[in-house]
Amino acid sequence: GFITAYLAGVQNNVASVGAGILLGGVLLWEAALRSQMGFSISFLEEIWSRNLGHIFVSPLRPHELVAGLMVMSVLRAAIGVVPAMLLAWLLYAFNILTMGPALVGFFAALIMMGWAVALGVTSLILRYGAGAEALAWSVLFGITPFAAVFYPVSVLPPWLQPVALALPAAHVFEGMRAALVEQRFAAGHMAAAFALNALWLAAMYWLFMRQFQSARVRGALLNIGE
Repeated sequence: GFITAYLAGVQNNVASVGAGILLGGVLLWEAALRSQMGFSISFLEEIWSRNLGHIFVSPLRPHELVAGLMVMSVLRAAIGVVPAMLLAWLLYAFNILTMGPALVGFFAALIMMGWAVALGVTSLILRYGAGAEALAWSVLFGITPFAAVFYPVSVLPPWLQPVALALPAAHVFEGMRAALVEQRFAAGHMAAAFALNALWLAAMYWLFMRQFQSARVRGALLNIGE
């Protein structure tokens, strides 16, 4: 499919380039997945333990809960990604650190995207309850074909390319390919990824606060998820 179309256009050392792109894509995308799932599942754990209502009886404010969930997501992402990086180095001699300092930006941008998606998921859980819980595990897998993880945006159908470019992940992976294939830092894509993250985070935080206030007015915080 799209991966074959991309690799067919790479003239030099296709096998090495392809392996690097696939492994780099898997490792970076794992950061987004772990970030989103770490945030969403930590929130769900409060629901499953019937603790959400008790939390907001305390002086804890919603933005402090969000900050705590973000910290938990970073810890869970590190626990998942660091061993995977070591295995990629031991088993395949692939050192993702060869991307240089840009790697920090790539990981940061994908973790931020994970937060934005997780805020959207938790907003839907606050609105629809248990019916939306499955999104915590599935939503980023649905986004993967549009995020250009393993192939550039240019191989997508023209009508899909604007959709992909609206996602921070697409710019991160374009930057990753520039670093691996062309050994250059794609500053434009990095800037676009962080700018889009700021927009998505602001929009999803606004949605989360609206749904939180609505759930509190309805008295749904005590029985959400039932």
